[in-house]
Amino acid sequence: MPKVKTHSGSKKRFKKLKSGLIKASRPFRRHLLSKKSAKRKRGLRKPMYINPCDIGHVAPLLPY
Repeated sequence: MPKVKTHSGSKKRFKKLKSGLIKASRPFRRHLLSKKSAKRKRGLRKPMYINPCDIGHVAPLLPY
């Protein structure tokens, strides 16, 4: 059977942790930050983890 290729977009966006969770980058943090409040931007600094019910969709795309 041939090797399954890794999804290039997902390997840039997600990282699998030892606990089994998958860490992702938060949306709405790149540009147009002047109109967002400081409180909102501070909240966007926190890490985001993929919901356990969605791990089954993301995990096969990762190389590890």
